[in-house]
Amino acid sequence: RSCRKWSLKDLDIGKKLGEGCFGSVYLAREKESRFVVALKMMVKSEIVSQEAMQQIQREIEIQSHLRHPGLVQLYSYFYDAKRIYLILEYVPKGELSKELARFHHFNNTRTATYLYQLSSAIAYCHQNDVIHRDLKPDNILLGSRGETKIADFGSAVHRPASRFDPHVIRSRRRTAPFGTLDYLAPEVIDPESSYENSVDTWSLGVLTYEMLVGQVPFVGETPQDVANQILSCEPQLPGEFDADAVDLIS
Repeated sequence: RSCRKWSLKDLDIGKKLGEGCFGSVYLAREKESRFVVALKMMVKSEIVSQEAMQQIQREIEIQSHLRHPGLVQLYSYFYDAKRIYLILEYVPKGELSKELARFHHFNNTRTATYLYQLSSAIAYCHQNDVIHRDLKPDNILLGSRGETKIADFGSAVHRPASRFDPHVIRSRRRTAPFGTLDYLAPEVIDPESSYENSVDTWSLGVLTYEMLVGQVPFVGETPQDVANQILSCEPQLPGEFDADAVDLIS
């Protein structure tokens, strides 16, 4: 039904599920089929004031073409005079960050299960020349069976379809900062470096550490302290880590 012309009149709007950069996400139900979705409402004036219209267009274009059980699906979108609306797959158990806050950290088995699922989804993105660039617990949702689903493609970009040119990505980064500092790879922080899809692999490593320990590996009093820690590439591994976990993260 992606060719259908949607409007708010087609949907019953329920409770708020969360906040985004440019608006909010609500539980919604299509009136005819009673199919439950998540409706992301973004305020156009906020998007324009932050010069982010191209970013939103890129997010829609990328996410609408991806189909993988480990990625939140974008079913369709529409807009009116004041807002842009994304009709998204509803993922009922919420953010991984809330689950981490509840348990503080996960055991090896649960961490390995999540890592396997996330790696499969990211590998699919990379096979389709997409770099997510903002993997973190807030952008990972848990489905009804506890499976992970990667959300929020607002920072995602297409890797050039031809032979990879690092200068394309480097210049793009300089004009459009992205991601969350705690999860950024060293080559993203270093202004003289270029990067490719391995930045997502680095973020998966940070996530693995956080799931096992309960905090991110690089900490500091200021953002610059955190950046320096990341550039050193020497996370402090707790003594209780088993050998397999140390080997994986290292």
